[in-house]
Amino acid sequence: MLSACAPTLGGVSPPAGVAVGFNRQQITPLVVEGAADRTTGRIVTADDPVRIASISKLIVALGVMRMVEAGQLDLDRDVSDYLGWTLRNPHAPQQPLTLRLLLSHRAGLRDAADYVIPLGDSVRARLSRKTAWVPPAPGGVYPFEYGNINFPVIASVMETVSGERFDRLMTRQVFAPLGIDACLNWSGCSDAAVARAVVLYRSTGEVARDDMGGARPGCIVVAADDGSCDLTDYALGTNGSLFSPQGGVRISANGLARIGQMLLRGGDDFLTAASIAELARPVGEDTSGLPFFCRYGLAVQTLGGGGAGCDDALFADGRSRIGHAGEAYGLRSGLWLDMERGTGMAYFLTGVPDRTSVEEGGFADEERAFVARAEAAIGAQRK
Repeated sequence: MLSACAPTLGGVSPPAGVAVGFNRQQITPLVVEGAADRTTGRIVTADDPVRIASISKLIVALGVMRMVEAGQLDLDRDVSDYLGWTLRNPHAPQQPLTLRLLLSHRAGLRDAADYVIPLGDSVRARLSRKTAWVPPAPGGVYPFEYGNINFPVIASVMETVSGERFDRLMTRQVFAPLGIDACLNWSGCSDAAVARAVVLYRSTGEVARDDMGGARPGCIVVAADDGSCDLTDYALGTNGSLFSPQGGVRISANGLARIGQMLLRGGDDFLTAASIAELARPVGEDTSGLPFFCRYGLAVQTLGGGGAGCDDALFADGRSRIGHAGEAYGLRSGLWLDMERGTGMAYFLTGVPDRTSVEEGGFADEERAFVARAEAAIGAQRK
């Protein structure tokens, strides 16, 4: 394992970075370095939870498939049947929208209407804005449009059907069965996990998220416009955005690795192998000029083999892997599995500069370099 210390550079601790490798039986630390909290100087560990960004989408998809296997949800049923109101793209008002379309970012939704919906507002009201929608292509097929807004809709469906608040549902359906101390927006994590929270810093050194000083946040959702944060009267299914299903999972690198191990082992009685294959199977071919998402299934991305114009190379061996990337608040993260070889890597890196344009591609240079160091650690351990 590479250094776990956090030497200062010009008086500032380097960004926290953790990478672990795993196979079906074992998790191995590869790179663990930097400060989880620069104020206290606390050094990061592979068990420290961090806001993992869009890998949350894959984790939410696991909860969806658990409900599908239980007969509570159907990937191809009109979600209006679950929501209790009619959800339609105004450009195609006769075409039903399904969980399959939402999970694969092919429901015609986009983030222009904003996916952060405060307490007191609703998904239904937000999606009444025409700016939230793109028209279908000829033949009625929606183009791939990566949009965070899909996941508040999915969370709303899960709440309505289960009769359970989304954060609690995910704890019961996903984190508890897998034995992982993880949560959404710090709701459901243990006190010990809260005390080990990784503070997210931007590349400028500015605090971005989760500088909590070891205490739980006073408000675990996006507060109402008047500043209130009382969930007593919250109506289930009206605002699946509250617990940030698109990016708000707090989980450690070791916790991600345990999810990866479950997938490598074919489900471990948590999911069936058929459900895992359903998640991973790419939906459609057209990625609408977004070369990073060359092949995308149900909240599961495939790296490698995307053909001309694809720019998703991350690992030196160029082998195909499934998983998901994350990016938010100066963090880059990834959970990637080589299903054929039965191996994987989970990582996060903080303090990465924000992209300045979509043309920069998916993986940051700092992220690629960090993964290369993790790969070198694997090579060194094999000698």
